[in-house]
Amino acid sequence: MTYVRNAWYVAAWVNDLPDHTPTAMSILGEPLVIFRTDTGYAVLEDRCVHRMAPLSLGRCEGAQLRCMYHGLLFNADGSVAEIPGQDMIPPNARVRSYPVAERGDWLWVWMGSSDKADETLIPPAIGPTHPDYIMGQGYLDYAAEARLINDNLLDFSHLSFVHANSFGAGPDFAQSLPKLERLDRGVRFFRWLTNVPGPVGRQSDALVDNFMSYDFLVPGILLMWNGSFAAGTAQACNMGTPDYEKALSGVTFTSQAVTPMTGDTARYFFCWGPHKDHGDASMRDMLMEIADQAFGEDKVMIEAQHKVIQSTASPKIMPTAHDKGVTIFNRLVEKMALAETQA
Repeated sequence: MTYVRNAWYVAAWVNDLPDHTPTAMSILGEPLVIFRTDTGYAVLEDRCVHRMAPLSLGRCEGAQLRCMYHGLLFNADGSVAEIPGQDMIPPNARVRSYPVAERGDWLWVWMGSSDKADETLIPPAIGPTHPDYIMGQGYLDYAAEARLINDNLLDFSHLSFVHANSFGAGPDFAQSLPKLERLDRGVRFFRWLTNVPGPVGRQSDALVDNFMSYDFLVPGILLMWNGSFAAGTAQACNMGTPDYEKALSGVTFTSQAVTPMTGDTARYFFCWGPHKDHGDASMRDMLMEIADQAFGEDKVMIEAQHKVIQSTASPKIMPTAHDKGVTIFNRLVEKMALAETQA
């Protein structure tokens, strides 16, 4: 499948990375090793130039990484600093290094041309250390292609069916279409649900208007805001974006990221929680219990879908009205990937 290379991919939750210990990760089929230096993190190709042993089985030595097969020592830029028993170091003794950045509690890796790496293109995700939100975090590994997870996040009509028992979305959810807005590097979705009970776990006797807005950005980043408002708010703002300060309850934010590891595997990162003025740690824990159930439901469906696709000769899909966002995003990715190959 087609993916953009000149983009920032999430490699890990920073607080999941052990100190002074290299960590293996694959992105777009490329094996990587992540390790901490005195000034931050370094990401290198995970194969030694000598006999292609994985550097992720190596040993951190200050700002350097030693291959523990025959002892070659690598600098954070991928160059070889030392070869045991040999004074002369060949000029081509190096592995590829990747631009890396720490933002929103995630470690991001630029998988394209290093000279095109631009940190202003990192999506504005927020993580558990953000002072305004109380969030839990996690990730799931999928035995499925990343694009299928992207498609799932670009079409929320499945909430009425896959998540009837977790998110509690009723059948009416799939009957309404969201509003869409094209972005330079993604798609923005808006959706109002009017005169409904409050969100799962936060219902009251009074009906409310629920507003959901999310951006889905290259390469596969979802940033979503939710809030509950007094009934009539949707009509008062002409079904547009409300004044967030007037939210009654249910103000939450979620950052999610889909990272293709290989053609048949992907890692799905997520965090979710309430705004500090609308919840606490107990609400965060309740939301994460719902997320564990819901994201597990997605995983079962998408991995089964992947198997069907793999076993089908010349598989074809039949788009529906809910596929508009999927189509816009996938065409954007194809256009960007084509531009990269032409360049």
